[in-house]
Amino acid sequence: MSKTRVGFALTGSYCTFSRVFLAMEQLMEEGYDVTPIVSFAVRDHDTRFFSAEDVRKNLLRICGKEPLDTLQAVEPIGPRKLMDAYIIAPMTGASLGKMAHGIFDTPALLGAKSHLRNGRPLLIAPSTNDGLFTSAENIGKILVMKNVYFVPYGQDDPVGKPRSLVADFDKIPAALSAALAGAQLQPMLYGNLKKT
Repeated sequence: MSKTRVGFALTGSYCTFSRVFLAMEQLMEEGYDVTPIVSFAVRDHDTRFFSAEDVRKNLLRICGKEPLDTLQAVEPIGPRKLMDAYIIAPMTGASLGKMAHGIFDTPALLGAKSHLRNGRPLLIAPSTNDGLFTSAENIGKILVMKNVYFVPYGQDDPVGKPRSLVADFDKIPAALSAALAGAQLQPMLYGNLKKT
């Protein structure tokens, strides 16, 4: 029996990468065939959380594959039907805004656009400090898109960052399973996700 093929794209919410790597490892343990994909920002920028090279090494270690990091590398995903599902985790406010307005100018986003042409599920895990501000409208637009599902999300720090929304990355495997069955994992909205 062939494995379920999953594209797993990262955009630049670098502070969440440790949790995203754990979710990716869990998908690998559950038997998914995971192909890592990164935005230009993730590919090119070092941060206080990870260097770009450390991100690349982690993705190679977890998935056994080099990440796809160019528009040319991801464009065939749709025409060749390379993925059964596609995940963007984390998905930044900038990427939410671009997707909501039809701008697919990074490998993470063009891969999603290419994948959606086949009517297969796209799973989004938002992570943005302006989720209850300028990104709220974009989240609303994406919520009604066909074949698009969300990893459950909520406020990660209601007092310190009252407009911030972050996905519960531990829910990625369950949300993926639901999306592959054509369902949104519920509840989709949580309260305070901050670990105390």
